[in-house]
Amino acid sequence: MGKLTNKVVLITGGTTGIGLAAAKLFAAEGAKVTVTGSNPETLAAARQTLAGIADVVASDAGSSADILALAKSFEARGMGVDVLFLNAGVAKFGPIESLDEALFDETFRVNVRGPWLTIKHFAPLLRRGGSIVFNSSINNQLGMAGSSVYAASKAAVRSLVRVAATELAEAGVRVNAVSPGPIETPLYGKLGMSAEVVQGFAKGLIAQIPLRRFGTSEEVAKAALFLASDDSSFMTGEEIVLDGGMTRV
Repeated sequence: MGKLTNKVVLITGGTTGIGLAAAKLFAAEGAKVTVTGSNPETLAAARQTLAGIADVVASDAGSSADILALAKSFEARGMGVDVLFLNAGVAKFGPIESLDEALFDETFRVNVRGPWLTIKHFAPLLRRGGSIVFNSSINNQLGMAGSSVYAASKAAVRSLVRVAATELAEAGVRVNAVSPGPIETPLYGKLGMSAEVVQGFAKGLIAQIPLRRFGTSEEVAKAALFLASDDSSFMTGEEIVLDGGMTRV
């Protein structure tokens, strides 16, 4: 018996990186997994990678219409949901004076509004004993230069975890977060920086990590599995930090 045998799981942003690793792991633990994404290329790649493992659905993680349609599709099939892994996120870094309002709005649309809407529309489908896992970030507590919009969005996510944990406790649904530090994912190729700047940025981060490396998507997926399963049955409103000691020692 796996840790998620016969559990129905939805993973947002599940076509690459941490979400894709979680889809593979959760399915291996017996879950019936659906992942979402909005990029046609990564959707196509995920459909090949996850064939026979998980359903892959085109759905914008920040779109109210898409999230509502997704919830209605589960409802129409009579499917309750046991686990939501609210993993989808975007990140663009730069000094405050260099960033525009459109970037701010898009970051909060995907990173904050999307998870809030997903809970809103999926709450009636969540089964007692269910679990919601957010993907936050250690940036929710750091004053890292260049991270203003991303960090603010992840701090909002951390706050939302606490409130949702309180509101859903009576329904028997737990709400927690994984908060990764630097992780080897495709996200680092989408930061809005040149390859040279990203390499220098990564080198500087590694110097701050006691374990002297980036983490892997699989390591974050294992922490998400712990929070999704009954192994963490007495945890809610909590955050698991995975940063190689960067903010802890």
